[in-house]
Amino acid sequence: MTMLTDRVLFIDAEAIILDKPAGLPVDAPRDGSLSIENHLQALTFGFQRWPLPVHRLDRDTSGCLLLARNPKAHKRFAQAFEAGSVEKRYRAVLDGVPEGESGTIDLALAKVSSVERGWRMVPSAKGKPARTHWRLIRVADGRALVEFVPETGRTHQIRVHAAEGLGCPVRGDPVYGRANGVPLLLHAAALSVPRGAKPPASALAPTPDRFITAGFADD
Repeated sequence: MTMLTDRVLFIDAEAIILDKPAGLPVDAPRDGSLSIENHLQALTFGFQRWPLPVHRLDRDTSGCLLLARNPKAHKRFAQAFEAGSVEKRYRAVLDGVPEGESGTIDLALAKVSSVERGWRMVPSAKGKPARTHWRLIRVADGRALVEFVPETGRTHQIRVHAAEGLGCPVRGDPVYGRANGVPLLLHAAALSVPRGAKPPASALAPTPDRFITAGFADD
């Protein structure tokens, strides 16, 4: 795996935006494997404090991850995520082609757990509100490249909304679709975090190799 210092998309005195590789969890997993936490010391870039992640991406999702370089910035950025003022754009290759060119998925989500299947998120009227806007970019070989813009930040939101809202799970999703030995084709392509009078902390993450292998290189 390349050094994470080579995957910095944006840096200033408050923020670092990383292009997180797929397969690297943000939090230390129970199995003791490596996570972003193991790399924080290498991402100080001359500061004494280690930067800290402000939000989460699933282990197998790649792309824009925001780290705060001091506690004040962390608090402000966390509030921006909480308030829904952060712009996030994802790209995913779906197994199948959704109906229509664009739309909004409005499906509340709740967490359920069972011994056989572990935990997962499911649509539920009693769940937390979850809204995702989507736009079809391209179709190839019976699969669709779709852009997702989530309004809310629920766990697994895009993965469940693709599978249940569009009827087309994200390719390689072992929980809400079929893994079939292929990696999860979900990528946090863009992030922009407002900072009041200062320009936003924003970045675009390049299309990952696994999308190119699947036949969806950059447009």
